[in-house]
Amino acid sequence: MKTNCVSITLRLLIAAGFVTVATSCLDNFEEYNHNPNETTDEELQRDNYNVGSKLLQLQNEVVPTEEHLYQFTEILAGDAFGGYAESTSDSWETKYSTFNPSADWLKAPFVDVMTDTYPPYRGIHKATTDPVPLALADLLRVAIMHRVTDQYGPIPYSKIVEDKKEQLTVPYDTQQEVYAKMFEELDAAIAVLNDNLSLSTEAFGDYDQVYGGNISKWVLFANSLKLRMAMRLTYVDEALAKTKALEAISGGVIESNADNAKFQPTLNRCAMIWNDWQDHVISADLDSYMNGYDDPRRAKMFTSVTVTEKIKDPATGTETEVEKQVFRGLRIGTTPRSAVAAKQQYSFPIISDTDPFLWMNAAEVAFLKAEYELRWGSASEAGALYRKGVELSFEERGAGRADTYLATAARPEKHTDPLTSSSMMPLSTITPVWNDDDPLETALERIITQKWIAIFPLGNEAWAEYRRTGYPRLAPVPDDCDKSGGAVTPKYGARRIQYPTEEYTENRANVTDAVQKDLGGADNAGTRIWWDKKPLN
Repeated sequence: MKTNCVSITLRLLIAAGFVTVATSCLDNFEEYNHNPNETTDEELQRDNYNVGSKLLQLQNEVVPTEEHLYQFTEILAGDAFGGYAESTSDSWETKYSTFNPSADWLKAPFVDVMTDTYPPYRGIHKATTDPVPLALADLLRVAIMHRVTDQYGPIPYSKIVEDKKEQLTVPYDTQQEVYAKMFEELDAAIAVLNDNLSLSTEAFGDYDQVYGGNISKWVLFANSLKLRMAMRLTYVDEALAKTKALEAISGGVIESNADNAKFQPTLNRCAMIWNDWQDHVISADLDSYMNGYDDPRRAKMFTSVTVTEKIKDPATGTETEVEKQVFRGLRIGTTPRSAVAAKQQYSFPIISDTDPFLWMNAAEVAFLKAEYELRWGSASEAGALYRKGVELSFEERGAGRADTYLATAARPEKHTDPLTSSSMMPLSTITPVWNDDDPLETALERIITQKWIAIFPLGNEAWAEYRRTGYPRLAPVPDDCDKSGGAVTPKYGARRIQYPTEEYTENRANVTDAVQKDLGGADNAGTRIWWDKKPLN
């Protein structure tokens, strides 16, 4: 968790080589100063290395693969707010889950992601006029930055690219403007990729750790991303949401697990967060829903804990102690009394150093299409897509068939903390069983709840859908654990992340303008962003 205090814009310029430290009047400066052991620009062009290596850098940022940035962005923020994980630490007094993260925690998801993204993105646009890598770069920027805007609201977006003077301050776009620009860029990228479907996988295969250079699969991902973003707008601009969603579906989306968008690193260093550091365990919410449903995916997703239970013989009254394996989670917002005990009594996600980083799976797309049909099509088709989403998730996890699960009217169960024996009653009574006659809200809760299980561990996506729809019904942070000073209503959870100190230090005028214009003047975790418009339930 290393940090520094350099501003986002300054760091971008330094990383991209735009800050001039010294000059020379020699006409042949480059020749005199070139290290003969270094690769030349001409050599870098061979095998598309100059462009391909930068595409690979961008792929590493869609879901950050560097372990510290992953922890800050995905686990501490996304997994806490999205209902997936809580920390085992018994000494962290400032954290996202209690709504009082420290300055360095606030910095990473904004400054570090921006800083890591724009040098390779700019580099590609400066190095080539080839439309395919330019389209892939634009697609990857959208894939990275749609997550950032969903975390914060307004962000610097169009002006970072358009500003030719490379100034140290960058104006913000409203989130509505960001989304409009992203749809424009996605449409343009999709058109280019569709025009180049016959391009050999050898062109960029060595630098593509998602699809191995298969352009047709990148088209599926681009349309699926467009569908995700379109459905985000259901409560703020329903007409645009419907239009863009239909365009995405018609263009072809991910429908099988073979086409899932997953980045395959040489080594998944983020596995150490769970396996070696053991900083985080699964949530009580996952415990409540998946134990209540007796979900067979648990054994594929989480480690189990050994407990001893007393079983009474009804005939003799004799009690016998029996050991069994269970799955246990920690309530988000709470702090365990003992970190050592927490690591022994709660379940961890099962992740190895050979696992890929999930970006988007076929199950999520099926659930997005199910919601589309629920809102603007037929309930029966929505049900078919809902069942397909669950089946795809079971297949992806290697959990067998989903028939019994989809036919069992099970409900979330009460969670009992293994360390304190305190209990938490479930807020939901939703079952996995689809009924075409259910009201829209009941059907929507069913779709989003199953999507939430299926897209684990995409905490930021889970958090976005929770804010958008109010589902799944997550346990609120206990009132005595709320350290927001009244900024957040625990019942509804955090609605965004506040901007880091660095932006107020180096980019004050622009960030202040964005807060006033798009956030009603309140830069705190309780402020709702542009698309977060559904009445809170």
